[in-house]
Amino acid sequence: MKFDEVIGQQEAKERLVQMVTEGRLPHALLLCGPQGCGKMALALAFASYLLSEAAPQPQAEADSFFGMEPVSPVRNSNAEAMLAKFEHPDLHFSFPVIRPSGTSAEHKMSSDDFIQQWRQMLQEGPYFTMDRWLDFMDAANQQAVMGVGESDELLRKLSLKSSQGGYKVVVMWLPERMNQECANKILKLLEEPPTQTVFLLVCEEPELLLETIRSRTQRIDIRRIRIEDIEQALISRRGIEPDDARRIAHSANGSWQKALETLDTDNENQQFFELFVQLMRMAYKRDVKGFKLWSEQVAAFGRERQKRFLTYSSRMVRENFMYNFGKPELCYMSREEEDFAKNFARFINEANIVEISELLARAQRDIGQNANAKVVFYDLALQMIVLLIKK
Repeated sequence: MKFDEVIGQQEAKERLVQMVTEGRLPHALLLCGPQGCGKMALALAFASYLLSEAAPQPQAEADSFFGMEPVSPVRNSNAEAMLAKFEHPDLHFSFPVIRPSGTSAEHKMSSDDFIQQWRQMLQEGPYFTMDRWLDFMDAANQQAVMGVGESDELLRKLSLKSSQGGYKVVVMWLPERMNQECANKILKLLEEPPTQTVFLLVCEEPELLLETIRSRTQRIDIRRIRIEDIEQALISRRGIEPDDARRIAHSANGSWQKALETLDTDNENQQFFELFVQLMRMAYKRDVKGFKLWSEQVAAFGRERQKRFLTYSSRMVRENFMYNFGKPELCYMSREEEDFAKNFARFINEANIVEISELLARAQRDIGQNANAKVVFYDLALQMIVLLIKK
């Protein structure tokens, strides 16, 4: 993957390349940012840069710093061919996985158990969510984690010499999902990293990582993608008309992933929007009987999807509150969402915005702690009746 395949993020690209050319590349980088900003795309592009372009150049100060030798054009071409399929022997992936039903309890799950599905997903595009990855693993209602099997396997791989004589690169996606035992062993790896090894930790919730792990990485915060960059990418890559591209880019609020979802008429956001509208209309009508069917429908989702629905609902509450101020530049809604807000926004005001936001946050916390989903969502709906009438 090349840097020009990453949407926007020019400043981050230049900073990463500069670290190499100036010979000050740290052994561990922590790439943090909101979902859809392109953290994983940047990590993949940088890994490809290190393994196929940056390392072979003898004039770069980074070469002498890591004691690397020049690489022939043929060898470099071979490296690029392997990277195109994410099969380079010096590129290692680490990511959360599930334990499929029927798997022996003695087997320590690791990324290698799902590496083929992982590579297949990456080839479809570097902008993805946990839910998409769970679908590739046929996870049903399971939550993906990184256990001790992951750290043991990574330690084994990194104990070997570099296959191509240059860097060994580890791309670790969502390291905040490591359990305690895995995190402790990864910490030791970061404290005493193998020679010429670079760790790229792609993280969405860095506060969940061990402080000792964070302190041994150099953090780079990846900003939301500029609206202009998303707009241009929609026009050039997707053939969208300029006016439509401008509106989609604005409502995407810095997320290429959201922009792509908007183009898909049968996407998750559309389903979330319909469920949100149902909830608010039933709350307004005090349709307690309807709440039962609604809560059962949402409870049928996997827990990761339930949490994303609550995140979506929180965003919609915020957008409807901001809509009341009459400043469209502060709102990030699709045309359909805005049409609904024209009549609904007045019910979200100073008297209830805080309580509704806290209600949704509590529901998300309860779902994360494996509470009964039917009870959580039915209770949420009942309390929404009281909050919507506040003025």
